[in-house]
Amino acid sequence: MTVIVFGGTGFIGRNVCAALAARGRDVLAVSRTRPAVPVPGAAFAPLDLVRAARDELAGLIRSAGAEAVVNAAGASWQARTEELMTEAHVSLVANLQAALACLGKPPHFVQIGTVHEYGEGRRGSAIDENTPAAATTLYGRSKLAGTKLLLDAAGDGRLDCLVMRVSNVVGAGAPATSLPGRVADLLREAAVTGGPAVLEFGSLDAYRDFVDARDVADAVATAVTTRTCGLLNIGSGRAVRARDLVECLVRLSGVPARIEVAEAAGTGPAGWQLMDVTRARRLLGWAPRRSLEEALQALWAGRRAA
Repeated sequence: MTVIVFGGTGFIGRNVCAALAARGRDVLAVSRTRPAVPVPGAAFAPLDLVRAARDELAGLIRSAGAEAVVNAAGASWQARTEELMTEAHVSLVANLQAALACLGKPPHFVQIGTVHEYGEGRRGSAIDENTPAAATTLYGRSKLAGTKLLLDAAGDGRLDCLVMRVSNVVGAGAPATSLPGRVADLLREAAVTGGPAVLEFGSLDAYRDFVDARDVADAVATAVTTRTCGLLNIGSGRAVRARDLVECLVRLSGVPARIEVAEAAGTGPAGWQLMDVTRARRLLGWAPRRSLEEALQALWAGRRAA
């Protein structure tokens, strides 16, 4: 089986490529620019997925003989403008969908969505696939718009598609825009300079579902093989307080650190996200295997080696 991973040079994409290659798949990683560090186990093709003509994109998929495609491309949740978010999460998806429609028998399509399409959950409750999507951030709303395009096409029989709504991903290569990535960068800097790390936050009261990037990649690799369709939650099934994550990463690093939280923190209700992954267990036979500590260990090992 040949699988194309769009955004295959990014954080999640690299893990997906590795999981597919480990299962004996032929993998083609596609992104705008060639990465400084090659993607292990994958060939590479450069292509701007937003600006490429539909026929050019369809030609790439056809010439690769892809039986499945995975979209792990997108913008950081901290991208500054609505235009950038829309381009990365709506225009890009629409272009991929149009390209697939050009093919006589479109390959199976797996879209990496996000828990942020749901918005905040209700404290103490898990979010399942029947929970109404009520995205509250620009990132979440743009990802949700892309999901709706795909699910509408799948509902009309125009596309064989699975959307995975993934919780907050942790692991080696986590971006600096994420909480774990930011903390790891500050700790690494302190380790180099020899001084204690000063970790300043507005609040660390929110509870989030953090999942190991390797577990996410395993779920994608399984879904590609089983050609599962529809909507699926992928997460750890645990809600962890953000402060506990930070303290765990500090402990694992061994770097002296001082955590400073703004005085205003804790004055409002803490955010809550917890994924119900029952459907993924049933349809994929998948379950998260790695602990948060293992994910943070992989993150820190990657940062130290960088």
